[in-house]
Amino acid sequence: MKHIFLSALSAISIMFAPASFAQDAATVELGQNASGIDLADFKWTNRVLVVFADNPLDLNFVRQMNLLTDRPELLTERDVVVLTDTDPDTLSPVRKTLRPRGFSLVVVDKNGAVMFRKPDPWDLREITRAIDKTPLRQQEIKAAKDAAQAAR
Repeated sequence: MKHIFLSALSAISIMFAPASFAQDAATVELGQNASGIDLADFKWTNRVLVVFADNPLDLNFVRQMNLLTDRPELLTERDVVVLTDTDPDTLSPVRKTLRPRGFSLVVVDKNGAVMFRKPDPWDLREITRAIDKTPLRQQEIKAAKDAAQAAR
């Protein structure tokens, strides 16, 4: 049931999004199911944004997923992978590690540390600003600026 719902949600989001979004959607896997995934697999390569809910029809879950589809390129720029877990009865490794209650938005940095947990949906502006304030992201921004200057 949850897979059907997520597929329908993704299809609706893509139908109403501009054509440029359809290209960007391929680069950010919005709503990849967290079952069978180990957070350690992403260490030092990706930040992980996990959206938890007790069921896929949770209003906060639906709202959060809609907010994430606004500008997925912002997540791609920050090496963010989006995972979802809407089945508390099946304890995925991610759910065991992060131990959410009800709806929860959790962002894990590339070093494996939990950056923040939120009990309510956040828009992309809030998420990206919080990510950009971290020391690791600041280093990435500085390295990119230095590389751009060296290329001149």
